[in-house]
Amino acid sequence: MTGHNDGRASDQGRVYQASGDQHIVEHHHHGAAWTGPDSIRHPPIGRAPVILRDRSELIGRLREAVSEGAGNTVFVLHGLGGCGKTAVACALFDHATRERGRVGLWVNASDQASLRGGMLAVAADRGARDGELMAARNGLRAAADLVWNYLDRSDLPWLLVLDNADDPAVLRDGGWVRTSPRGIVLVTTRQAAGHWWPAAELLHVGVLPRAEAAQVLCDLAPGAGSDADAAAVADRLGRLPLALTLAGGFLAHQVIAPWTMEEYGRRLRDLPDPIGLIDQGAPGGGGNDSRHLVSGTWQLSLDSLAAQNLPEAVTLLRLLACWSNDPLPLSLLADAGLGLPLPAERVELALRGLLDRSLTELVPGDNRCLRTHGVLLDSVARVTPAGERDGLAAAAAGLLLRSLPPSPERGLRDSRPAALAPHALALLRRVVTWPETGIGTAESAADCALRLVTAQHRSGDYASALATAEQAADLARRRLGDDHVLVLRLRQRTGKATDRLGRLEEAAQLHKELLDDLERICGPEALDTLTTCLHLSRPLTWLDQPTEAVRLMHRTVAGRHVQLGPWHPLTLEARACLLELPPGPDLDREAPAGPDLVADCRRELGADHAITLSAELNCAGALLNTAQHSEALPLARRALAAHEQRFGTDYPITVAARSLLSNVLHSVGEYREAIEQAETVREWRERVLGPDHPWTTAIREKLARYRRSLAEAAPPDPV
Repeated sequence: MTGHNDGRASDQGRVYQASGDQHIVEHHHHGAAWTGPDSIRHPPIGRAPVILRDRSELIGRLREAVSEGAGNTVFVLHGLGGCGKTAVACALFDHATRERGRVGLWVNASDQASLRGGMLAVAADRGARDGELMAARNGLRAAADLVWNYLDRSDLPWLLVLDNADDPAVLRDGGWVRTSPRGIVLVTTRQAAGHWWPAAELLHVGVLPRAEAAQVLCDLAPGAGSDADAAAVADRLGRLPLALTLAGGFLAHQVIAPWTMEEYGRRLRDLPDPIGLIDQGAPGGGGNDSRHLVSGTWQLSLDSLAAQNLPEAVTLLRLLACWSNDPLPLSLLADAGLGLPLPAERVELALRGLLDRSLTELVPGDNRCLRTHGVLLDSVARVTPAGERDGLAAAAAGLLLRSLPPSPERGLRDSRPAALAPHALALLRRVVTWPETGIGTAESAADCALRLVTAQHRSGDYASALATAEQAADLARRRLGDDHVLVLRLRQRTGKATDRLGRLEEAAQLHKELLDDLERICGPEALDTLTTCLHLSRPLTWLDQPTEAVRLMHRTVAGRHVQLGPWHPLTLEARACLLELPPGPDLDREAPAGPDLVADCRRELGADHAITLSAELNCAGALLNTAQHSEALPLARRALAAHEQRFGTDYPITVAARSLLSNVLHSVGEYREAIEQAETVREWRERVLGPDHPWTTAIREKLARYRRSLAEAAPPDPV
């Protein structure tokens, strides 16, 4: 010690000396240390595609914009996350800097801090001095004005990319997007709403066409499979560029036991969590950048919706994830009372939020539909909270049930069942993979599929009915068990559609197996058991087993008479089937009851009821097959006219009525008209059923016989 007051200070330190009391008050304000991006002259992306597939038209438009002297333009690339917007921007950036002599400036616009730091780095690059930049950072000077002042004064033309601008409010609030004669601005965003970009040219970036999507996989993993294998995998990935890139990367970098594309596609189909497999293709496991993973790329948009007080949009997307990525009729969501945290009056607003953020899209066409990408739906379903799953699946089933009548009418094809088919099956799949869903919800989902199959069958679309019934039965039994009544009824529909497609032996076997199960589970007199008896009788009749067919028909008539009464539609339907027997003693015993049956149907059901029309048609057939040809002709004409009026000329049963009329006409010697009617039937069967269907073969043979009859009946040429 020297006896003197010594003091030292360094950096921002202070030394205060006094010989008496000292009172010091200081206010310190320390802002966060400012950090800018490491580079604005190079796109900070992972692996840029070597070749951009199916983007030539889009890239061509953008390349025109960066030609010499061009400026004062803002382009906005918008689309679903993972569609390759950044890849397109990167391709333009490379072209502009390498071939057009432009300064390339790349800024991450995903949040306010990144945008501000990046834009101030742009100002520094274009000549801003340290003092100006410090003033802007400290809020003493308008940062956006500073940046654009230097962009306007740039000695070289430039291209400015504002990447990942998924929250346009970040750009708007600072006035960061402007035009300049010295350059072009390119924004990439998921925000499709035009009101955010009033002075910009909007360019949509979507998924790839099938061939180009397959080529992306072949580019990344050459030798892993054929073009057809690649196309099949591309379809499963929804042709989404991000998913294709991850899949190609996974296939290309396997070492121990590399998979083929075919094997990869099979795993995607069979694994309960295909999203996890797709994400394995990310370099280093994907790190923390959710934009590079299909499991996380859309979570950014969902977080944004929640932050902007639109949690209902998240609920709506989770509801959509219960269905398929096929076009979904918007009418399904109209006036929806969902029993979810999504009031009916908020559905429109929630949907608008999803549309604006490219999380779903409207499908152009007469029937207004919504389409959501399949990988997105699987990603959302994967992270849907367990406690919400049963309520969501139940709501999805309720909306489908509201759109599908319990007992569809027969008639020409309705577009609604076809549109809802993939969604009913997708809901069943979701119920199977969500163990939290209750049995009641699973039953509702299976009931949706059953109603749908019935509607498809009664519209005459037997091939679709069979495909849907087989898939639905397989899915439903996984959740409900083999012995559940809904599974058994789906099997009924499988057998019935198989019969209508002309596969009679297969149909008979399916019905026999089902009848055994129904007798064991439900009992021999149960209505479902009796229905299968009637279904089995039909192929047995065609397979020349009339005695067994008659026994099953009588069993059905007797059982329904006891349980439902003599005049119930199902009892009358079973009685009408007895008139479909082929010529022989069994039909000789049943045919006399035909006129009384028709009278009963007219009295109880009405003249234009479907069962009444079937009874009249079968009665005409019975008269023909018991050699009462003249009596059959007026009834056959009346039956055809009634079917045409009720169902239209192309309905399968109308075609059957026309075929019967041709038989009757031939039997009474009206050969020319018989040939005319049979030709119409042949044309329909070849077009709808195909040339090799047994019914098509039968009508061709019938026509040949009719023509021989006409030739034999013609008078001889005069000598």
